[in-house]
Parts: sequence; structure tokens; C-alpha cells
Amino acid sequence: MGEVSAEAVTLDLLRGASETVRSSPLGVINTPMIPWCQTTLPLNIHCNIHIKLENMQRTGSFKIRGVANQFARRQKDGHFVTLSAGNYGKSFAYASKHYGLKSKVVMPDTAPVSRSILIQSLGVEVERVPNSSLMNVVNRCVQEDNMTLLHPYDDLDLIAGHASLGMEVLALVPEPDVVVVCCGGGGLLAGVASAIKLSGCDKTRIYGVEPEGACTMYKSFIEKKPVSMDTKSIASGLAPPFAGTLTFKLCQRYVEGIVLINDAEIKAAVSTLYKSGLVVEPSGTAAFAAIVNDKIPELEGKNVVCILSGGNIGKDELANFLD
Repeated sequence: MGEVSAEAVTLDLLRGASETVRSSPLGVINTPMIPWCQTTLPLNIHCNIHIKLENMQRTGSFKIRGVANQFARRQKDGHFVTLSAGNYGKSFAYASKHYGLKSKVVMPDTAPVSRSILIQSLGVEVERVPNSSLMNVVNRCVQEDNMTLLHPYDDLDLIAGHASLGMEVLALVPEPDVVVVCCGGGGLLAGVASAIKLSGCDKTRIYGVEPEGACTMYKSFIEKKPVSMDTKSIASGLAPPFAGTLTFKLCQRYVEGIVLINDAEIKAAVSTLYKSGLVVEPSGTAAFAAIVNDKIPELEGKNVVCILSGGNIGKDELANFLD
């Protein structure tokens, strides 16, 4: 995508996108937010935590929010191609089928095969390639097949659509002290953080959570520019090979910091949530894992929001996470 300034993300833009998402024919849901104290989940910190259940969202993750805004604004652009480890691809395929568009998803060969099969079942072509080749294949599709790239995280329309989640949070918790969000390429984190900060919550601390083996945004914060790396994590949805340019700019402006969790903590989080009746995929547990492993500072006595970002995990895959 072309260079987009962080100043392009305004409160009016986000409010307009939220209305587009709310009225989308794709059926985006205003997902429930429940108090942690009304669950059987463990908590060693005395604070008031609300859990936003995006694992109950249409297509199983928050991704449909950004997709709804992208397709509403750009469905006339022709045939689309994207890159995805699963969740964005699923929402992208769902929208492509609804609008009757020819589309293609380029997936890392490390993503679960079951997700490729699901995307193909919606009528979208899938090509699995090594992580390092993702953009080369996408660029080939753009140049040789005249397809239009819809980026899965570094895209203004997508980020604005994801901001609808932040608006929903503020409708129930108007002035949160802390908000904890997973971070892969940074689209959700950038959207939620922009919505909260531009709505006037200047004192809210917003944290992104990344896997140790896929910490592109964490390294970008250190180097003060978007970086790439050879990523590896059981949370494949949080392991794109590079941080987005626009997402980095917005996260740098509005996010307090990025904290890291390891694969063992992610695996334990999937199991703990499942035992409490919540089916959450590895990527979707990041915020929860950060909180229960004391990665977020100064939560005592605070109003906290924890986002469970997705629940797309198959039975066979889930069995590997349960002890």
C-alpha cells in the first residue's frame, strides 16, 4: 500500500467505519464483554477485568470487522489477493463469497492445513508457500494476474474497521485504565488503540502482546522503524514476517508498550480458558496469557479490558493443547 500518515486516522473516520461495520451485510456481531469475576478463570491480581469475547464473532475472530470495512469501500476494485495464516483468510473468503468475487489467499505453509481446506470450501483459491516467500507470491499475483491486494493488517480501511471493537469497549467501560490486545501485524492493536485514544481516554494504558518467537512490533519499537524477522510460534496468527508501516506508526503513537509471552504460556492459556468453558485459539489467548503471567505492570485496583481475539481451533488441534 502507499504511504499513509497516522494523521489520516481521525475520530470521524473511525466513527464512520464503525457504522459501516455495524450495518455490514456480513453480519458483524457486537460481541459480549463479561466480568472476569463471573468466570472460573484464575486471577491473582485484585483488579476489575472485563473480557471481550471476539472468539464469538462472525467467522470466529475479530478479522471480519476490518474485512467488512475493506469490502464495503473496495468491492468494485476487481479480483483480490491477500496473505493470511487463517483468520483473515477465512473472513476474506467469507466476504468474497458474499459479494461473488474471485479471490486468492496466499498462506504460510506452517498454518494448519484445516484452515486452508476451510478457506477453499468458501470458493477461494489457496496457495501455501514458505513464510519468506509470501510477499513474492502476492506481488506475482498483482503484477501477472492483475489482482488487487487487500492487506491483512497494514491497511487504513482494515484498521478503521477494527477500531469498531475499541468503540464497543468504550460503550461498556467508558474510561478503562488498561487495555490488553494481541499483536501480530498490528492491525487490531492499532485500530483499538486509535479508537480509545482519539475518543479522549488519554490516561488509558494500552499494551500489545506478541509471542517471543514472532516479536516484530516489539523489535520495531526498539529500532523505531518497522522490522521483519523469521517468525516462529504456535500462535501462527500472530507470526507475520514483518510489522506493518501504518500499524507501527499508530502503535508507536498510542500504545504504551509491547510485552512478550512464550509458547508454553500460550499453550497453558488455551487449556485454562477451555477448562473454564471458553474455546480460544492460541493467537486469541495472548492478552489473557500476558495478564495471568504478570506481564502487564500496575494492574492492582485498575479497570482492565482483556480481548480474546479468536476461537478458530479444530478439535484435533485443540487436543494438542489440553493437559
